Amino acid sequence: MRDLLRANPREAFAILVLAVLVTIYLATHPAGPTTYVTTIWANQSLILALAAIAQFFAVIVRGIDLSVGAVMALTNCVASYVVVGSSLDMAFGIIAVLFVGAGCGLLNGLLVVYGRIQPIVVTLATASLFVGVALLLRPTPGGQIDYDLADAMTLDLFGIPTAMIITAAIIALIWVPLRRTGLGLGLYAVGSSEQAAFQSGMPVTKIRLASFTLGGLFAGLAGLYFSFVTTTGDAGIGPNFTLNSIAAVVLGGVALRGGVGTLTGAIAGAFILKTIGALMFFSGLPPLAQPFVEGLILATAIAIGSADVLRVKNRLEVFGR
Repeated sequence: MRDLLRANPREAFAILVLAVLVTIYLATHPAGPTTYVTTIWANQSLILALAAIAQFFAVIVRGIDLSVGAVMALTNCVASYVVVGSSLDMAFGIIAVLFVGAGCGLLNGLLVVYGRIQPIVVTLATASLFVGVALLLRPTPGGQIDYDLADAMTLDLFGIPTAMIITAAIIALIWVPLRRTGLGLGLYAVGSSEQAAFQSGMPVTKIRLASFTLGGLFAGLAGLYFSFVTTTGDAGIGPNFTLNSIAAVVLGGVALRGGVGTLTGAIAGAFILKTIGALMFFSGLPPLAQPFVEGLILATAIAIGSADVLRVKNRLEVFGR
C-alpha cells in the first residue's frame, strides 16, 4: 500500500479528498445516507466519470478533446432511437451506439495523426459536426429508452448502486489489465515524449489512433448512460460535460502536459466535482450563486493544469539554453 501511494500520489490525494467530501455529503444530506441518496449521487457521478475517462485518453497522449460532450450528445440521441424493443434489438442498439462513439473518436484520431492538426483544433471542429448531426436526429428532446433496462442500469443491487458496480468493473476489468499491456505502456510513453517513443520502436501512430478511439468509445458510453438516467435523447447536453471532463481529469491528478495520471484518478476527479455540486445544493447557497461557484471551481482546476504545463515548458526552455 505504501509503494502504491508513493507511485501514485496525485491519485491517492484525489481519492482522499473524495472520501472526505462524500462523508460530509452523506452526513449533511437531509435524508441521510440511504440507498436512494447514494444511488442518485452515483448515477450523476458516473455520467461525468465516463466523460472524464474519454478525456483522459486524449490528455494522456498530450492532447485534449473538445468533442467529448458533442459525442455524448450524438450517442444519446442515437440511443433514444435504437435502445428499445426486444432484448436482441436493444443489444444491437447498444452496440450501434458504442460503434458511433468509437467512430467519432477514430475520426478525431485520423485527423490528428494524418492531418497533422492540433487535437484542440480538430476536436473543436468535429464537435460542431457531431452536434449538428445530433440536432438533425433530435431537434427537440424526445425519444425513449427501454424503462426496464434503464432501471436495471440506474437503480441498485442488494443496496449497492449499480453505477458503483459499473465503476468498479471498469477499473478492474478494463483499466488494470490495460495498463499492463503494450498499449497501456505506449500511452504513457507517447504522452511523456512522442519522439523518444518513436525512437524506441513504438507504433506511435497506432497508439494515438487507439487513444482517440478509446476516448470516443467512453464518450459514447457516457452518452448511453445519460440515456439510461434520463430515458430520452437531448442534443443540447454537450457543452457542460466537455468543460467538466477537463476539470475532472485535472482534479484527479492527470497532467495536461501528458504522460502523467491514471484513469482511476480521472474517475475520482469526476466524483469530486459532482459531490461538490451536491454539497452546494444542500448548503443553503443561493441558487443564483451556485453556477458562479461551480464556474470558479472549474476555472481554478483548469488553471492549475495549465500552470503545470507552462511550468514544464519553461523548465525545458531553460535546459535548452
